[in-house]
Amino acid sequence: MRLYALRGAVTVTVNEADAILEASEELMRELLQRNQLAAEDLVSCIFTLTEDLDAEFPAVAARRIGLTSVPLLCAREIPVPGAMPKVIRVLLHAYAPNGTEPQHVYLRDAQGLRLDLSGAQ
Repeated sequence: MRLYALRGAVTVTVNEADAILEASEELMRELLQRNQLAAEDLVSCIFTLTEDLDAEFPAVAARRIGLTSVPLLCAREIPVPGAMPKVIRVLLHAYAPNGTEPQHVYLRDAQGLRLDLSGAQ
């Protein structure tokens, strides 16, 4: 087994708790599915939100889908002028078999953040 770091991001259209939770859950489910991971494979997870999102913690969505014993952290993204607004990002650390090809996930408008990752959409 090897420790991998997986990246992902998703956008929301409004700063509302339900929108943040739904998008965060979609992102986490997709990351877990594409990388064939279970909760027990995860080491930790760091979420960031752009400064225009503060209605809810994305970690709440992760807890709702069963990540109850995984250390989770939420933080504010650096407010770079001109950066894409209303973005939730995640950095997930997990163990997977050696030779696994990490599948990063960028959903909705966040696809534009990593056009270089051909399989991330």
